[in-house]
Amino acid sequence: MTSIFDRAARLSASLLSAWLLAVTLLTAGASAEPTFSFTATPGKLPKTVVPIHYALDLKPDLETLALIGSETIDIEVLEATDRLVLNAVSIAITSASIEGIGPASDITVDAPAQTVVLTFPGKAAAGRHKLQIAFSAQINRFGRGLFMVDYPTAEGRKRMISSHLEPADARRIFPSWDEPAFKASFDLAVTVPENFLAVSNMPVAREAGVGGGLKRVWFARTPKMSSYLFVLAAGELERLSGEAEGVSIGVVATRGKSGNGRYALEQASNLLKYFNDYFGVKYPLPKLDLIAVPGGFGGAMENWGGITFFESRLLFDSATSSLDAQRGIFIILAHEMAHQWFGNLVTTAWWDNLWLNEGFASWMQLKAAEHLHPEWESWLNSSGAKQAAMAEDSRRTSHPVQQPVANETEAMAVFDIITYSKGQALIRMAESYLGADVFRAGIRLYMQRHAYSSATTADLWGALETASGKPVASVAAAYTEQAGVPLVVAEATCAGEEQRITLRQERFSVRDPDAARQRWRVPVVLGPLRAAQPAEIVLLDGQAEIAAGRCGEPVKLNLGDVGYYRVRYDAASAAALARAIGTMAPADRINLLADSWALVESAQGAPQAFFELVDHIAHDDNRAIWEQVLRTFARINHLERGRPGRAPFRAYARAKLGPVFAGLGWQASAGEASSRTLLRARLLRALGDFGDEAVLAEAKRRFTAFLRDPPSLTPDLREAVTHLAGRTADRATYDMLLALGRKTTNTDERMRYYSALASARDPALARDTLAIALTDELPTSMIPALIGWVAGAHRELAWDFVRENFAALTAKQSPSYRNTVASGLLGGFADPARAAELANFAPAHETSGSRITAARAQERILADADFIERGLPAVDDWIARRNGR
Repeated sequence: MTSIFDRAARLSASLLSAWLLAVTLLTAGASAEPTFSFTATPGKLPKTVVPIHYALDLKPDLETLALIGSETIDIEVLEATDRLVLNAVSIAITSASIEGIGPASDITVDAPAQTVVLTFPGKAAAGRHKLQIAFSAQINRFGRGLFMVDYPTAEGRKRMISSHLEPADARRIFPSWDEPAFKASFDLAVTVPENFLAVSNMPVAREAGVGGGLKRVWFARTPKMSSYLFVLAAGELERLSGEAEGVSIGVVATRGKSGNGRYALEQASNLLKYFNDYFGVKYPLPKLDLIAVPGGFGGAMENWGGITFFESRLLFDSATSSLDAQRGIFIILAHEMAHQWFGNLVTTAWWDNLWLNEGFASWMQLKAAEHLHPEWESWLNSSGAKQAAMAEDSRRTSHPVQQPVANETEAMAVFDIITYSKGQALIRMAESYLGADVFRAGIRLYMQRHAYSSATTADLWGALETASGKPVASVAAAYTEQAGVPLVVAEATCAGEEQRITLRQERFSVRDPDAARQRWRVPVVLGPLRAAQPAEIVLLDGQAEIAAGRCGEPVKLNLGDVGYYRVRYDAASAAALARAIGTMAPADRINLLADSWALVESAQGAPQAFFELVDHIAHDDNRAIWEQVLRTFARINHLERGRPGRAPFRAYARAKLGPVFAGLGWQASAGEASSRTLLRARLLRALGDFGDEAVLAEAKRRFTAFLRDPPSLTPDLREAVTHLAGRTADRATYDMLLALGRKTTNTDERMRYYSALASARDPALARDTLAIALTDELPTSMIPALIGWVAGAHRELAWDFVRENFAALTAKQSPSYRNTVASGLLGGFADPARAAELANFAPAHETSGSRITAARAQERILADADFIERGLPAVDDWIARRNGR
């Protein structure tokens, strides 16, 4: 069967020439010269002094959590000065001096600005100098800066340390120029217990015992890099080693677990070869370590040469881990390894261009998956990311992917779905219409121009323009420099036997009648559903009219679902497409379903249109199509919470999904396609959450059997079955889940058991779960997740708990937690009173970044409340009539 990706590839050549011709006629060329200017880069630090090299000596104490350090920094003074301004947070500087000038006469800390000013008795002349600083810092209990992790083992609890520095936390470990434009090399020496393995960006150069059960470890010098890419991890660790194209690749894990890194090691080797070829620049470091950390943070971080992962995101145990987990490991591994080039070798100059790092890595993770594992159909099965970005981008609180960032708190706020998933979608759209080979040539040029330096969005467009000979920036800028989603309105008319379609462009928005008018040049791919009929492309700049086949023939826009825009058809065309949905490629069915529901939420479409599309989907249809349906069903279920329409909707959902699950059955057949395996688990969980009593009873029976005989429950069903057992848990089942969670040393299993017990519908059990958040039972990084899991079933209970225990909870978490926890929890409500409560919750407005986060949460609350009042009655009416039939 030919996939949509093959079809899209065949379209590329014809679309490319038409698109580039249209662009050329509409725009003038732009300069391809690099635009990055160090002195013009935003940031708090003066650009008159530049670090060249850091020589660090760190002595962490894992018992007292103190960090004693010293550093010698080679600096380049560009303008004579007697004042140096560095970043430092929770660091006490005991001495500072410049060779030839003497010790600092004054050391002034500006805590709100996260800076320290060193004043000297004389001016340092322009040129090279050595700055020496002695300091003390702390090892944090939360996952920023250098942090500790306590984790369970068969011999009892152990402790290790690791670091997490993006965007601005190197300043918690050592005084530094902690802004991405300041690049320098690093020498590191660290003193750790003799039984520890220490890992940093570069290989160990040498080590020696220093007495008292300690040793000192020296690492080789790093290349020039931004301070946030520095990494240090140390503990009772072991390394599983491999090699690819002359690079030593290792999976580093706590003792006894490195064997579960074999899958990641194999995939990392394949990815390194692929990226070396794609970027045209070899991975420049001698080693790449993948470090599994059993706590501290929940994702992964692309530190150059030493990527850190939350343990369950890297380690795979075939006896307990699911197929879905295996694919997830590959995706996050591909994302972080892509950063070794796009983000590390070439770094954004400031956080306003963060999308260059994260959008590109998000695109490359799927590009690599398509190349190395085409059977996964990764673009098709990841369509939800673009849909979620478009939903957020339709709100009045959205932001451009490239936007001003004033400080560290605002930098943290832009690590969001717009930066990642909209950025991903825009890069995919650019590649699709430039052509894969031309696009890659532009990326290679970008790497060559900016290696070991910084770059901006304009630099990327300049490289692509040079490679293609076309003015890319003049089209792309509308998508990166302004927020919002284009809406293409298509209206078909007939003139005899000929059909003509008028296209016009609007802005798609939800609950924003006064949204500013915006203009994009939208590359619209359209055509009839007949496979033999070639698609057309229109670069829509306002309005256009085109001939479109025979009168009455369905014509689909956004063929292949590569474009970043919504489509609204006239009623007759929409009905014709609904009837023909079964003949469409899977990507086009997903696109039609997603646009149909989006129009309902924006009050431009009727629920009936969406549900009729669902009715035309076959029970044995593609997994990705059912995933899109399930996303919308979950959305409706969320909006129906506490309303009389929830029970009828759930009955409808069970009736719709039940036959699909029945066709799959509980047991996998021999040689079953992986898509069926993954869909089975997804449907199982959804049906249980929608209250399917037969599914819940069978899940409970299988969980009981699993307790007696673990191999009786396949890894691919364990998450869903355990979740449903927790959802319906009585006290005995809850206690069993808690005992399992406390006993296991497998982080993946630990997360599974605690998330299941946190899903309990019984309020008394939910209160017991929340009480765990005030103890040291779990790493601090798991506490926000634990509270969030409880909030899934008990929003009011979770928020009341946080409000009542705010001081105790925030004392254990990172500083940003106190500013964002209310937005995260209250944003799940759909009551205007909760939006007002958030507006009056002072900690959510203490920083400019948290105010941005709070405004987004308030908008979500009000938009959901508005839809419940305006749109949900029509959904309820359709469901009632459907159930009645």
